[in-house]
Amino acid sequence: MQIKTIAAVLLACAANGAWAQAPIVIKFSHVVAPDTPKGRAAERFKLLAEQMTGGRVKVEVYPNSQLYKDREELEALQLGAVQMLAPSLAKFSPLGVKEFEAFDLPYIFPSKQALYAVTEGRIGRGLLRKLEPKGITGLAYWDNGFKVMSANKPLLEPADFRGLRMRIQASKVLDVQMRVLGAQPLALAFSETAPALRDGVVEGTENTPSNMFTQRMHESQKHLTVSNHGYLGYAVIVNKKFWDGLPGAIRRQLERAMAEATAYEKTIAQRTNDAALESIRRAGTTTIHTLSPQQQADWRRAMQPVYTQMETRIGKDVVQAIRREVGH
Repeated sequence: MQIKTIAAVLLACAANGAWAQAPIVIKFSHVVAPDTPKGRAAERFKLLAEQMTGGRVKVEVYPNSQLYKDREELEALQLGAVQMLAPSLAKFSPLGVKEFEAFDLPYIFPSKQALYAVTEGRIGRGLLRKLEPKGITGLAYWDNGFKVMSANKPLLEPADFRGLRMRIQASKVLDVQMRVLGAQPLALAFSETAPALRDGVVEGTENTPSNMFTQRMHESQKHLTVSNHGYLGYAVIVNKKFWDGLPGAIRRQLERAMAEATAYEKTIAQRTNDAALESIRRAGTTTIHTLSPQQQADWRRAMQPVYTQMETRIGKDVVQAIRREVGH
C-alpha cells in the first residue's frame, strides 16, 4: 500500500511538472485584416512575447473576426474565453465607461502629436484605469489614423450627406455626428460592413483607408473624401484576472513586448494608411476628393453641435481636459 501511495505521489509530481512546462496561451482576437496596422502589430507582439519569454508564452492571433464580432468580443474577454483584444475605443461605452467616447468627437485631435499627448499622458492612463472594475486591464493604446468618408456620390459639403444611409460603429457620438449632417446612421459590426455596402444596405461609411482597402470597401464606393474628420484608435486590453495571475517575471516580459509592439505600431500606422489610399487610387474604382480649407471649415462648423449634445454624456471635465491638452 505504501509503495502504491509513493508511486501515486511521484506520478502527481510528474504531471504537475509537465503542466508547469506547458506554455501559457494568450488568445488574441481582433476584427480587422492581418495587413492593417492593428493586424501587423498583433503579429509583432506575438513574435516578441514568445521570444522574450523563451517560449513560456504562446500567443495565438485570430484576425478578421474569426472568433468574435465587435459586439461579442468584450464579453468573451470578461468571461475568459479570450485573454487579449484590441477593440476600437468606442467599444467601451456599452460597458459604462462613456469617457472613451471623447475619442470619437469630430476634429478633437488636430494632429497625431496632440493625440499622443493624451493617450501617453495622465488622461490616457486614467481612462485605462476606469476599465479595471469591469475585469479588464488596459495595456496600451494602438493607433490607426484619421478617418475618411465614402459614398456613391461626392461628399464635399455637409449638405451632401442629407438622407444617406451611413454605416457607423456602435457609438452614440458617431450616431449624433451623422444625424447633425442629415444622414441616417446604421451601426453595423465591422465584418458586416463590406457586404452591406455591396448590397446597398448602407450607401456610405467612414473609416481609415487601410480598413477600407483591406476589406475591399472601395470596390463598391465610387467616391472617397479625405476629410480626416475623426480618429480611429484602439486599446490593447487583457482579462484582469488572467493578467494578475501571471508570474511577475512573465508579466514584465510581456509588458516589454507590448511596449516594443506599440512603438512599432505607431511607426507603421500612417505609412499603411498612405499606401492603402494610393492603392485605392490606383484601383480606379473610386474618385478621391480632398477638402479645401473652406470646406474643412464648413464641416467643422456643421459638426460642432455634436459637442453640445455629447459633453454631458461623456463628461464635460474629460472633454475640456482633452481640449486643454491638445491646445484647443
